[in-house]
Amino acid sequence: MAKATAWWPRLRPVLLALAFPIALLAIWHFSTAGRPSSLIPPPTDVWLELRDLAVGGINDDAYSGTLYVHLLASVSRVYGGFALAVLVALPLGMLIGRVPLIRQTVDPTLQILRPVPVTAWLPLAMIIFGLGPRSAVFLVFLGAFYPILVNTIFGVRSVEPRLFEAASMLGCTGPAQFFRIVLPAALPSIFTGLRLGLGFAWVVIVVGEMTGVQTGLGAIIMEARQLSRTEIVICGMIVIGVFGFLSDQLVMLIGRRLLAWSPSHG
Repeated sequence: MAKATAWWPRLRPVLLALAFPIALLAIWHFSTAGRPSSLIPPPTDVWLELRDLAVGGINDDAYSGTLYVHLLASVSRVYGGFALAVLVALPLGMLIGRVPLIRQTVDPTLQILRPVPVTAWLPLAMIIFGLGPRSAVFLVFLGAFYPILVNTIFGVRSVEPRLFEAASMLGCTGPAQFFRIVLPAALPSIFTGLRLGLGFAWVVIVVGEMTGVQTGLGAIIMEARQLSRTEIVICGMIVIGVFGFLSDQLVMLIGRRLLAWSPSHG
């Protein structure tokens, strides 16, 4: 009895997390099973298609055993665009948040461009970068850029002025304050931006891979839609959801390590 009581606090969150998807699967199954005319396949068909995409041997068509190829292509574009967004948005956000002249010069233009949806950039991206992976990486970059930028600016502008005064009294002045004062104090907000940016990168990948690429999860989703292969569309959605979740957990893990000193991220 004591052992069961000890395990329950750990088991309860897992059971609660599984309850909702199991309920959705049950509703999905009873709504679609035994209905050949249904446009939405039952979960069993999707599971068989997912296995065929992963290892083949079931349908033996052009999609069989190709999941790893499409997944690697999408992962490289997601993390490539996200890395570019981090390299540009982090220093730019710190400068905008800390230097009034740069904020007054650059920030208004960025705020005008920020509401423009990524899908609106699709034709322009194909004109500038051509059909292929470069356009996809650019669109992913745009999707991740603004969440990182806005949260970095917010974090930098939220730094207590007294910290700068104290640092100046201790001899920390000029650019050194960016690394010793601004960056550590803004890090919680920056990690929030990184989580949001990486999440948007996975959201945008389907749009990004509408630019004429032959491989990628977004590419097979769009191709399967045209072929009325709804089970493949759902498989692509599931894989994107799972790897987007794992990416978010990785950022959270790194954040917890680096922000162990912060009460809100301990």
